[in-house]
Amino acid sequence: QVQLVESGGGLVQPGGSLRLSCAASGFSFSNYLMSWYRQAPGKERELVAHISSTGGSTSYVDSLKGRFTISRDNAKNTVYLQMNSLKPDGTAVYYCKTRIGGIDYWGQGTQVTVSS
Repeated sequence: QVQLVESGGGLVQPGGSLRLSCAASGFSFSNYLMSWYRQAPGKERELVAHISSTGGSTSYVDSLKGRFTISRDNAKNTVYLQMNSLKPDGTAVYYCKTRIGGIDYWGQGTQVTVSS
């Protein structure tokens, strides 16, 4: 079955960096677009970035361009989110997602807390 497992979250000070990972299994990873979303306390889940199946195309929410970078390693069935210059409003649970056959599959999420 499709499984997405995020890791790499934690507590970081404002201005710091984190790299999130999402390990995928149960499907042909290299054939599918992958996305990162986040959900801050009391807010709706929002798209952060997505990356094409080959990694050749990426897209970001405007407010995060230049600070966040999405990438993937198809040999390792893993998608990454490098987050730099983190701000307190980056505090959220971060999820990876893929869509297969019209069905969205989500990981369990990883908590990122940006605080001094």
